[in-house]
Amino acid sequence: MSVEIIDFDVEPGEIDGLFVVTIKQISDERGKILELFRRSAFESAGVTALGPLSQINVTESYRGAIRGMHGEQMTKLLTVAAGEAFGAYVDTRAGSSTYGMVETVRLRPGVQVLVPRGVANGFQTVTDTSHYVYCFDEEWRPGMPGVSVNPLDPALDIPWPIEVAADDLQSLSAKDRSAPMLADVEGAP
Repeated sequence: MSVEIIDFDVEPGEIDGLFVVTIKQISDERGKILELFRRSAFESAGVTALGPLSQINVTESYRGAIRGMHGEQMTKLLTVAAGEAFGAYVDTRAGSSTYGMVETVRLRPGVQVLVPRGVANGFQTVTDTSHYVYCFDEEWRPGMPGVSVNPLDPALDIPWPIEVAADDLQSLSAKDRSAPMLADVEGAP
């Protein structure tokens, strides 16, 4: 039996406080084990921004669907458990040195993104379906502090891999479609 091991690795993103993580993976003829979260691995890499996890959600989405851009006041650890997604992140923190910066990451099982508080995240499913996993350090609640930004804001110029019409509710919710443009977000410079 041959065993392949991919070690845990953390790379800082371009947005201040955002990290792209390759999780430890062990493969053999039977399949693969993905180490979704090990606090000591993050701490050894110097990433201590993620507090104790308070909530974990899995979202099933279909090809072409966009969810987000949401920037709640919570730190998030994001990945896909199945399928692939195109992740997009925009710094909505007023006063941040990377305010307005957009970063994108191709998400597949084994790749995670640690998103700091106030950085909006969204994704588009690029396979038939994806199972997108959100780990939060705070429980989500209606009306919690944060911002939403329209994922089709031309100023963001997010290169969504699958074209989406703004009025297509199967690909973009009414809530996300009516979210403000970044320039209209309260606190924007």
